[in-house]
Amino acid sequence: MPDVSVQKAFAPKGKILVIDDEETILESLKILLEEEQYEVSTALTGKRGLDMMAVKAFDLVLLDLMLPDISGLDILKKVRLQDQATPIVMLTAYGSIDTAVAATKSGANNFCTKPWNNEKLLLEIASTIERRRLEQENFHLKNTLKERYSFSNIVGKSEKIRRVFELVEQIAPSRSTVLIQGDTGTGKELLAKAIHANSQRSECPFVSVDASAIQIDYLEAAFFGDINDTSIDSRQPHKGYFTAADNGTIFIDEINTLDANMQAKLLRVIQERECIPVGSSKPVKVDVRIVAATSSNLEELVQNGTFRKDLYYRLNVIQINLPLLRERVEDIPLLIEHFFDHYCLENERFVDSAKHSILHFSPSAMKLLLNYSWPGNIRELENVVERATALATETEVQVELLPESILGFDGVQHMPMPVTIKPAAGASLFEIVEEFERRVILEELEKSEWSQTEAAKRLHMALSTLNQKIQRLHIDVKRHRGLTQ
Repeated sequence: MPDVSVQKAFAPKGKILVIDDEETILESLKILLEEEQYEVSTALTGKRGLDMMAVKAFDLVLLDLMLPDISGLDILKKVRLQDQATPIVMLTAYGSIDTAVAATKSGANNFCTKPWNNEKLLLEIASTIERRRLEQENFHLKNTLKERYSFSNIVGKSEKIRRVFELVEQIAPSRSTVLIQGDTGTGKELLAKAIHANSQRSECPFVSVDASAIQIDYLEAAFFGDINDTSIDSRQPHKGYFTAADNGTIFIDEINTLDANMQAKLLRVIQERECIPVGSSKPVKVDVRIVAATSSNLEELVQNGTFRKDLYYRLNVIQINLPLLRERVEDIPLLIEHFFDHYCLENERFVDSAKHSILHFSPSAMKLLLNYSWPGNIRELENVVERATALATETEVQVELLPESILGFDGVQHMPMPVTIKPAAGASLFEIVEEFERRVILEELEKSEWSQTEAAKRLHMALSTLNQKIQRLHIDVKRHRGLTQ
């Protein structure tokens, strides 16, 4: 007899309902499936099976075709009137092609004849449940992305950003090409995702490409594919970004960095709606909406002769100019609140019962933030808030926790106070020392541009010792380094 305590340690791989009028079949399937860690329910009649499905959700149903009270096909049709999602595999001793076709037309996922092969049946069940799980994950992910990139979730109330929102809301449903112009850190990709999420293409891929990060020799293959490149999958040639984005949206950032050859090929894709993979002479049809972005002035590049005029006009069907953060100062408090909510929840620090941040900057710190020029725009502000979240020891964030670039911006050097710790009530000496150590290491890492080697030198300690402390104190150096690049 199997050890019940061991069985309980495993979470079920899925919930399965078996409907069959033969008790021996129900018993054998129950034993087989439970040994594979499935949770199994059984029903001897069609009516009992329908009643069970009405009150409980199952990951898969094994349904006998010939039942005494209601035929399996009739049950299948009734279920599919209300539930198109639950996988149903038909079981029968009569494996005729006509019956299989009828079951498939009525909504069956597959067809299995009696007596079955245990290995094949288990494989079919596992793959069907996994396929359904992936479909559900994909559905929830798409809904989450739609919610995240809905216009109501893009932060800002200033006149300039409201005009941007209004324009995006108007043009999102169309298929028109969009050109987004704005400095680094103003949120160009976020806006492109919002356009996609609110378009008729939202169920299809969104592919983001940073043109400046691709080697010139590889640009054409990266964008259009290479029939001779099987480095990713030895069985399939590399498809390219445009093919991957088919029926969806491709976001091309820093499009101004494309060379003359790629500009010509991109123009052809826009005009003909087809691309030619490297190594092929056969065009591939693509239906892709292009959202291009640049931190440069493309019109000036056209006048200088470094960017094609005809491509510029093809891209510039709808132009969106994102304002600098210093041009929308009234949005800074809203953005700070938004980022505090995000990073406090992510780090499980300073959150209330409603999962909102209770951190805020002191009036003197907020004054400096409002007066700062923000050359890195929203991305720089986000880094400042993340830093404050990591270093804060009380709900009001003081001036000394601001970066040196902000402290000295107005010409007056606001000397940060020595690192001090106000221990939480009941904190042990070990917790106080650990928090002090964490803040000192974070400050030195930031001064060293997140170079652990440089920070170790500044702290006069061995690199291995610093790395051990970083790991123990849960300091995510890679994340910080990525945000500053």
